[in-house]
Amino acid sequence: MSLGDHLEELRVRMLLAIAGLVVATVISLFFGGYIIGFIEKPYFDAYSSKDSESEDIDSVKKHIQAIFSDISEKLADDPNFESISPIFQQYLNRYSSEAIAALVNDPNNNILNSNSDKNALAPRLQSLAPADGITSYIKIALISGLILSSPWIFYQLWMFIAAGLYQHERKYVQTAVPFSTILFVAGSLFFLLVVAPWTLKFFIKFNKAALGVNSNFTFTDYISFITMLMLVFGAAFQTPIAIFILTKTGLVSIQTLCKSRKMVLLVIFVIAAIVTPPDVVSQITLALPIYALYELGILLSWLAERKKKKALVAS
Repeated sequence: MSLGDHLEELRVRMLLAIAGLVVATVISLFFGGYIIGFIEKPYFDAYSSKDSESEDIDSVKKHIQAIFSDISEKLADDPNFESISPIFQQYLNRYSSEAIAALVNDPNNNILNSNSDKNALAPRLQSLAPADGITSYIKIALISGLILSSPWIFYQLWMFIAAGLYQHERKYVQTAVPFSTILFVAGSLFFLLVVAPWTLKFFIKFNKAALGVNSNFTFTDYISFITMLMLVFGAAFQTPIAIFILTKTGLVSIQTLCKSRKMVLLVIFVIAAIVTPPDVVSQITLALPIYALYELGILLSWLAERKKKKALVAS
């Protein structure tokens, strides 16, 4: 194909990919509420840990004990308090401890019961500007549409790449389309369900322990944080497919990839530090899976090369 033909192919594939993205985004707009609930899950999980529950329970206990202690002190200062029966004084002291125990053991108590709704422990996400809500809603629909239409988009991408390859090389591109989709979705879900709760919990504890401030995130900042890193993890999980294609087309050899392990590991950590927030948890949880996928790409390429050599020997 000439340069003009390649540019025309690129234009057609981009228009088809954008059309698929628009359709998927429109569909996602109708399910925005469910998607938001799913994206908010790491936020509520970060606040529903055992440490958070015990801290909240201890805080409520202290408040209740302070109330009864204040009542006892005021009664002690009352000149008429001596006329009250000592039995009543003992009853008041017993009642304070029994009331706390009853609250803790009450299955209908929404604050102290460990089986209650975990979402009640987390402060609600805030919207500070009038248009923040609708802007974030559209962003969520767009990212959801991107994930939903990822099979179609990857198909258009790989078909554009296949246009510049030889006929015997195109079969590898066709194999890459479903695996690219699976890895992209897996990477996005890996961050949302595994990495995000750990990262948010780290931020919340650091803010409280080191800075002494409460974590009251805005809805816009939270959505931007989650969706951006979902895309980063989804793109990073494409590593084994990229390595496989590079080795099969002869652009990079397996020996070169094996010799470059140390340098690749360093580059991966540098990239993870750039694209993730400045905390160790996010950087490590992105860098280690990418390196594992790098090794997986080498393994897949080696197995394919071994299979090819066996076929040649057999023939």
